Amino acid sequence: MEESPAKSIKSILLIEDDPEEARLVHEMLMDSISCVFELTHVESISDAERYLAGRSVDIVLMDLGLAELAGLEAVRRVRAIDPRASTVVLSSADDEEIALQAIQEGAQDYLMKGQIEPRSLMRALLNSVARKMFEESLFLEKERAQVTLDCIGDAVICSDSSGNITFLNPVAERMTGWTLKDAAGQPMSETFRIVDAITRESILDPMAKATSEDRAGNLPTNSVLIRRDGHEIFIEDSVAPIHSREGHVTGAVIVFRDVTATRMLEEKLTHSAEHDFLTGLPNRMLLNDRVSQAIALARRNTGRAAVLFLDLDGFKHINDSLGHQIGDKLLQSVATRLLACVRAPDTVSRLGGDEFVVLIQELQHDEDAGPTAGRLLRAVADVHCIDQREIHLTTSIGVSVYPSDAQDAETLIKNADIAMYHAKKKGREIYEFFRPEMLLDPVEHRSNEAEPLAGQGSQRFSFKAKIFPFIRKSGPR
Repeated sequence: MEESPAKSIKSILLIEDDPEEARLVHEMLMDSISCVFELTHVESISDAERYLAGRSVDIVLMDLGLAELAGLEAVRRVRAIDPRASTVVLSSADDEEIALQAIQEGAQDYLMKGQIEPRSLMRALLNSVARKMFEESLFLEKERAQVTLDCIGDAVICSDSSGNITFLNPVAERMTGWTLKDAAGQPMSETFRIVDAITRESILDPMAKATSEDRAGNLPTNSVLIRRDGHEIFIEDSVAPIHSREGHVTGAVIVFRDVTATRMLEEKLTHSAEHDFLTGLPNRMLLNDRVSQAIALARRNTGRAAVLFLDLDGFKHINDSLGHQIGDKLLQSVATRLLACVRAPDTVSRLGGDEFVVLIQELQHDEDAGPTAGRLLRAVADVHCIDQREIHLTTSIGVSVYPSDAQDAETLIKNADIAMYHAKKKGREIYEFFRPEMLLDPVEHRSNEAEPLAGQGSQRFSFKAKIFPFIRKSGPR
């Protein structure tokens, strides 16, 4: 529990070079304060400095008209020695303006000489102590708040009701590139620039919105802060209005943090979940989503979308003979070539193993998918140079088109797969469009390609002879 102002007065230093004035003050103090305290009287600022050099007092009661040093300079000198003491000045009627200025310099109160009586003197001293105690409490509260703002990991910016910056903590200075000195008084919209990461459109000042609507809020997702140097960081925030004691909005505060690393990790995890780790191409999950989007677009525009299902001919034999490392590099080579054959809106996907799917958008006719299928066949058939080996490879392609062959992504991909099997059945290195009658003519699964591996002896030799045409050592002949 805090001590009362009266009980907190233990010592008073009177600085007065007029003996009669000093005697009157002493008598009034003895009559007015009902507690034990130590009163010390000195006649000059120099004497006061020597006295306060080794001790502190609760109240300094000083005359502004001292012969040695008068006015505000005397007040400054005393406060510099003992800033924790309450200061009450004694002023003549002619010096009242200076007394008011002394309050601005840190004095707590003043009394007019010739108008002092015991009760007013006691009231002034008690009020000065109470005011000093309040100032100390307020300072400590402000100091705690300042230390908290300086130490927290989040950035904090405050603005006034006009949208001009009034405060930045050190984290905000580092994140925005603005110092408090440079930013203070500047419009929030000029120093705190935020854009949407996708659309690149400016996001309205969230603090102005909090001020005008008198309610807390948050920035939209994908908000990017553009620093003073042009560098960009993703941020998340919370914004709230600041109110006066009467409840009026006087400004706003925004607390935000850098979430760039988190966003990058999220994007990396999302990319990993939706892309093939070997080739970096979209996987089956992302492909299904893009085919569905392509169908929706084609439906709106009365257009067409085609799915081309590719299966590499004899890849298993090459992979088993030369090893998975060569096989992986060959798949990467195929992926690069397939990407070079399509436009920006189209998608090349790897479903796994040696299966690839190409999605073609914005077609006018079903047969428009044919030229792309031809380019894909030629691209795969060109020799692949892998680790000083020239490897020859072909592919078979099945084509299905929305809306002729299916109305949904799953069926469209399945029908392209069926057409691809029929292309393999016809002799490979060709493409086939899906036809409904293919559903009535099932073909055997491609795992039959592995049959030469079964058994021993001549069958093993037959396998080696079969893969020989695909491989030729690079270099001088």
